[in-house]
Amino acid sequence: MKEVDENFYKRADEHIRLSNEQINDEVTLGKVSSSNMFATARFNAWVSASGWNNSDEMAKNKEETLEYFVTQYKKMLEENLDDYIENFDSYMKPPA
Repeated sequence: MKEVDENFYKRADEHIRLSNEQINDEVTLGKVSSSNMFATARFNAWVSASGWNNSDEMAKNKEETLEYFVTQYKKMLEENLDDYIENFDSYMKPPA
């Protein structure tokens, strides 16, 4: 992952905190995860649109934009999956 600013993880932790608060008897992990993915996709579409002068420019660069965001997400997910694999017991099992 690219170099991150000093508040990168703090911002990410705020999103995780909010997500954890949304989980309850009626709202499952999967539902919250789906909402997060939609929100991230919607926000990143807006970020992308903000970089273009018109919809034609945006459309011409759609595949490049998709490739960038998908590649970045895959890298971040892979890093986090590896972290959970390496630290599964300490992350997933409650302290005795």
